[in-house]
Amino acid sequence: MRAPRRTAATVAVTTLATSSLIWVPTAFASAPEIPPGAVEITKKDPDGTLLAGAAFALLDTLNGTKALTGKTNADGKLLFEDVHPGTYRLKETATGSPLHDLAPDQEVIVAPEHTAKLTIIDTFKPAELLVKKTDRKTGKPLAGAVINITPAIGTGKTITLTTGKDGTATTSLPVSSRKGTAYTGTETTAPTGYELDTTPVKITAKPAAKTTATFTNTKKNKPTPPTTPPTTTPPTAPPVTPPTTPATTPPTTPTPTRSTSTAPVPPTDTPSTPPSKGSLAHTGADSNAWLLAAGGLLIAAGGGALIAARRKKTQDEAETPTTG
Repeated sequence: MRAPRRTAATVAVTTLATSSLIWVPTAFASAPEIPPGAVEITKKDPDGTLLAGAAFALLDTLNGTKALTGKTNADGKLLFEDVHPGTYRLKETATGSPLHDLAPDQEVIVAPEHTAKLTIIDTFKPAELLVKKTDRKTGKPLAGAVINITPAIGTGKTITLTTGKDGTATTSLPVSSRKGTAYTGTETTAPTGYELDTTPVKITAKPAAKTTATFTNTKKNKPTPPTTPPTTTPPTAPPVTPPTTPATTPPTTPTPTRSTSTAPVPPTDTPSTPPSKGSLAHTGADSNAWLLAAGGLLIAAGGGALIAARRKKTQDEAETPTTG
């Protein structure tokens, strides 16, 4: 489309004669024409696919009116020709695809006899993610679960979701490929009274598509009360050791001495001391020890008496005079 030519200035020439005023025909002079420029548009998506049917408008920056409009062809190309040099605003009015979003407006400068070439990228529409949280056994919706949605590849931003009363949460996920973008969902906080589910859930987000990710939890086990009351074992008392009865040493047998008395010395029995109150009863072994000791004393006393009698007899024989 060629811009209109500018209007030339009109020059009027008059000649003043001495006798009369003479008018000379008006002459027109044309200003030099400014050659037009052009704008060439190439339309693609993030995968590099050329997109046909995208509509664009070239707007006049002074008043915002549409100077030129057109759509991309099968090769994703659109050419605006005969554009008057100046500054314009390029606006995409339709993507021609249900999977793509409109590109933002941008400024275009058209120079004389020059073609401004632009490549416009239409991003994919985001996916709509629905997160569900339920009881693993009953399917009951669970509120209060905190789940992180992280891109599986790259350094994309992590999205944190918290399930509501109906056990769900929603968000939009950016998509960078026609085949879809991979994400991983991980639970970081379990609903009250439930075990944390650390198993990640894989999510594939496709352009302009809805996807659902379901997370389940197992209820915590309550401690089982004991069926019988615990038996309290009383502290074990240390064993009582009975007092040891000291062994009774039999009295030493007195050594017989030379006596001037003619009468034998009767043995003296030492009476045993009765046990004190509160002491343990004597066993049969203790009685045998006393009997043995008493027997020993009697034998010793008898032996002493026999020796004394023999000595007495010898003395008597020595004192009796011999008759002759």
